[in-house]
Amino acid sequence: HADLALEQLRSKYHQLALLEQAVATSGQVRSMRLAVEDQREMFGDRYARGGQYLKQIGLLEGRVAAAWRHLLADEPGAFDDWYRLVQNADDAGQAILLANPLLDFDKLLLVKGRAGFASNWGGPNRLGSEMVVLSPVRPDGELTTVHQGNVSDMDLHWDGKRIVFSDGSAVWELHADGTGLRRVSAEDPPVTHYDACYLPDGRIMCVSNACEQAVPCTGGANVGNLHVMDADGTNERRITFDQDHNWNPTILHDGRVLYSRWEYTDAPHYFSRLLFRMNPDGTGQMEYYGSNSYWPNSMYWPRPIPGHPTMVSCVVSGHHGVSRSGELLLLDPARGRHEAEGAVQRIPGYGKKVEAITLDQLVTDVWPKFAAPWPLADPGTDLGAGKYFLACVQHDQWSSWDLCLVDVFDNITPIQAGGYMTPIPLRPRPKPPVIPSRVDPASDEATIYMADVYAGPGLKGFPRGSIRRLRIGSHHYRFAGNGDTRASSLEGGWDIKKILGTVPVHEDGSAVFQVPANTPIFVQPLDAEGKSQQVMRSWYVGMPGEVGTCVGCHERQNDGSPSKYTVAAFDRQPDQIEPWHGPTRGFSFDREVQPVLDRRCAGCHNGEPYESDGHTVAIADLRAKRLVWANDEQASDDEEDPNAKPKTRDVQPKEYSPAYIALQQYARRPGYEGDYHMPKPAEYNADTSVLVQMLKKGHHNVQLTAEEWERLYTWIDFNVPYPANWRESHRPPRDEQVKLRAVYKKLYANIDDRDEDPLPLPPIAEFEPPRPEPTRPIAPAIEGWPFSAEQAAQMQKLAGTVQKELDLGSGVTMQFALIPAGKFVMGQTDGFADESPQSVVTIERPFYMGRFEVTNAQYACFDPDHDSGVINERWKDRQRRGTPINQPDVPVVRITWQQAMAYCDWLSAKTGIRCTLPTEAQWEWACRAGTATPHYVGELESGVTPFANLADETARRWNHGRAEDGYDDGRMFTAAGGGFAPNAWGLYDMHGNAAEWCASSYRSYPYDANDGREDPNDPDAKVVRGGSWNDTLPFATSAFRWRYEPYKPVYNVGFRVVCDAGATKTIVAAAGDQ
Repeated sequence: HADLALEQLRSKYHQLALLEQAVATSGQVRSMRLAVEDQREMFGDRYARGGQYLKQIGLLEGRVAAAWRHLLADEPGAFDDWYRLVQNADDAGQAILLANPLLDFDKLLLVKGRAGFASNWGGPNRLGSEMVVLSPVRPDGELTTVHQGNVSDMDLHWDGKRIVFSDGSAVWELHADGTGLRRVSAEDPPVTHYDACYLPDGRIMCVSNACEQAVPCTGGANVGNLHVMDADGTNERRITFDQDHNWNPTILHDGRVLYSRWEYTDAPHYFSRLLFRMNPDGTGQMEYYGSNSYWPNSMYWPRPIPGHPTMVSCVVSGHHGVSRSGELLLLDPARGRHEAEGAVQRIPGYGKKVEAITLDQLVTDVWPKFAAPWPLADPGTDLGAGKYFLACVQHDQWSSWDLCLVDVFDNITPIQAGGYMTPIPLRPRPKPPVIPSRVDPASDEATIYMADVYAGPGLKGFPRGSIRRLRIGSHHYRFAGNGDTRASSLEGGWDIKKILGTVPVHEDGSAVFQVPANTPIFVQPLDAEGKSQQVMRSWYVGMPGEVGTCVGCHERQNDGSPSKYTVAAFDRQPDQIEPWHGPTRGFSFDREVQPVLDRRCAGCHNGEPYESDGHTVAIADLRAKRLVWANDEQASDDEEDPNAKPKTRDVQPKEYSPAYIALQQYARRPGYEGDYHMPKPAEYNADTSVLVQMLKKGHHNVQLTAEEWERLYTWIDFNVPYPANWRESHRPPRDEQVKLRAVYKKLYANIDDRDEDPLPLPPIAEFEPPRPEPTRPIAPAIEGWPFSAEQAAQMQKLAGTVQKELDLGSGVTMQFALIPAGKFVMGQTDGFADESPQSVVTIERPFYMGRFEVTNAQYACFDPDHDSGVINERWKDRQRRGTPINQPDVPVVRITWQQAMAYCDWLSAKTGIRCTLPTEAQWEWACRAGTATPHYVGELESGVTPFANLADETARRWNHGRAEDGYDDGRMFTAAGGGFAPNAWGLYDMHGNAAEWCASSYRSYPYDANDGREDPNDPDAKVVRGGSWNDTLPFATSAFRWRYEPYKPVYNVGFRVVCDAGATKTIVAAAGDQ
């Protein structure tokens, strides 16, 4: 019985396997027909046997149909018929498809041998051990050896007579017949050169590891940047100054260079290998495809499609798993450059839409895999371009890399099996135009013309005049052997950040300024206070004497040209960078931020606990490191960080100062690998940091100077850097590494590298105690305030219908609770300074308020395109955008005050009921519901039962160590409303979850409704109330108030709606008045 069961199982397996093959064969025959019909239409008489091939295919189609009938009827012999049919289709397909007129050339250049691809974070490949020529280009063609020896890459000269290649160490050239071998790259200094290609002007471009940089995530010492050299190897010059690898340079039809660039300055490194383009002299470096995209993870082997101005083929791969091979894609950036916007087709994938997938090991389970595709086209006419390719194909994990003809109709036709790479037709091809060099070797500067900083989505909605200056920074990349993510910051940036200075933005939004050449530059748009309103997680490099242009802030290249906006900038003389409180230098916490702490904070924040209400309270130590660690015994490497609870990735005290570890908890920033999609405007605005909120709200009356504020803002905007250079990090380079990098920078880029020069520490500043806080008036007392929950419910019932519901359409509704009229004491005497003096406020008329914060589903009825997005994940090795907070039942966030008001206007028009945002007085009255305590649940004691979604222990590690001690509400980010008990008037989540916009402008107290703060046309910053999931108890009280400009979307701010049949008038009595 066992043998019988096994035989039956085996038979079933064979049947299923054959059924799978039958489906494939049916598709194979269809694909053959599509290709033959295409060639017959294109080539006409040149494809004389096209009709005969179609007849053969017709016979195969008839056999396929009959075989399916026999198979589905379970007729005897059906499986034998399919076996024969599969073989016949394979044989016919090879003969028919290889008759393609595009293969009518005599010789094909190949690399033969066992291919070994370098990792996706490595340098040169090993494609094989022999360079050969196949002639004719058919399965029975003869192979002739051209060169024996390791080949990592190769390129054919435009005349078809010379070959440039690398052996993985040096660049070589030989004649196409194998004679005349000569070394091109210099033997001294002993740096590696590879990935070489010819330039139209006769020079050679290649990748070199002379930058002496490490792959940041591994510390590997093999980062390669692009160099150019004369045909004889002289006059070598470095032209890219990139953090990580460049690969696969090739020439576009217009003479520019297309190449792959890996970059991850404060971005997820699994997904950030982009296609870039530039002029052969290094000018005009810009994205070609993939900026801010999770897909494609990697793009290798790019080639322009003949005759097409923008379309390219490339191989899309992942990060881990599979190296330098994967899916064959056609991309056209004219259709779009983000994610799959420009994806024309995946091969195979005829008729299927290409979907963007966010996945680390993107192609591990994808078969077949492709490498080194070469687009075919008819010389002189470009017929067939973008449809037919020679490519190296691995059909499954057991297969060799085979030379195949592939096409967009899903045909993959073998030509040679057994290990081949880099097919190049051995014939002349049109040489692209020579682009004259714009480099001035005598210059050490480049000029940047920015047409309009307000153009583009980066600052969408910002009014003109809101951006005053641009901060200019630069990256200082790490040395070999340093793969420690934390070497430059704690959950901050990957690299050392240098501060160069600032330049003005003119009234029309333009900026014209000069920057040091051969230097990776990043730009941050600053408001009037010096806070950055957007991040640039990339860099721009200007060549000596280059004049570069850009439109605006994160503008897409497809959206328009600078002339669309303004030409005024081009009539100005360039501004010089205004130094930022000293010369260009690495931004160091101990030099830039610590002196501020010494003067303003360290006298109280001295690490000494104090007594309060019978409890011992720990206090952060913000003193200079030199005072805290008087000797090494006090900073042993196995001492635990006292401020991390739980430990933050085992941070050791010697990695950073105690002040840095303490302060970074209060600075919101993107971290190492924030969401790679372009952030919303002002997403990381320093005003979203608790540190800034505390100080702006009058923390113990500490007053900072404008310069001190600038230093804090810059530290936050720079992603909380710690050391000024790598020698100051806990993973310093060796002296010989520093020296060698400097030698090569001078040799290949004419740069005097002083980035690792020792920098003196400033003297420890004397503490300047803040002035005593002014005495706050006693809270006014009024009859009937506060009142109990029972009284609140009775007031509500007497005022009218307690609840109502509005229909938003499509099954979506919004619930409201009636808030009665009344009188209360607004503000909090023992809260933050801006919550005082308290005042008596009367709400004259009842109004309805949303019981819940407006959800994503409710907001989508008004704006279906809005996306509340994600919350970043922490540390490196991110495999997705983040944690989604755009679920239908979760509060909508990342909307501006203007958008919230527009929603209310829409709702008013839809329902016929006047809807708007609550005034600040309405909001606090509704939140308190009769209570005078900081929170509507009454006085809080230690060990309080969670009553709101706040910054709790669940999120402590995510939140850099900042959380409400002992509070655990079980939620990390925004959550569906109603998870906690409502207040006495039935309102949910008035504390925490999402903070909420109010109609009122942010003005000082006492509250005065007649001072213009309730004017909806007032342009000032608008009040935000209630705190959020990212706030601790003191920042989520009934009286807590903060503000943002009305045009800024905020990551944790949403809103709720109020409705009233008539206007609600607010009457205010000053503190102490009755």
